[in-house]
Amino acid sequence: QVELIETGGGLARVGDSLRLSCVVAQRPSRFYAMGWFRQAPGKEREFVAGIRLIGGGIKYAYLASGRFTISGSDEEGALFLQMTNLNPDDTDRYYCAARTMDATVVPTLQSGYAYWGQGTQVTVSS
Repeated sequence: QVELIETGGGLARVGDSLRLSCVVAQRPSRFYAMGWFRQAPGKEREFVAGIRLIGGGIKYAYLASGRFTISGSDEEGALFLQMTNLNPDDTDRYYCAARTMDATVVPTLQSGYAYWGQGTQVTVSS
């Protein structure tokens, strides 16, 4: 039973920084790629950033480019998202995702990931 556990969310003010972490409690095999998505109530879950842990490669959504940095390690079984210059539009629940099948590029669709965490809430106030 794969378990992804996100931490690091919370309350922030405009311009603040937060660092999200995702720890893999159990996994059946190596993770080829992991990613961060976010979702607000009543909205579609959207891609934020992803990383190929084996093979290399990082991709950011436009909303994250220049402000967020994704990092991770297959050996450590961990994924991080450093978020800077936060604004109220970043208020969402953030989800960690992982896949154990190889991919030639970083998946940006939800269907590209088989395993998901429960999410951690980020709330940015002005």
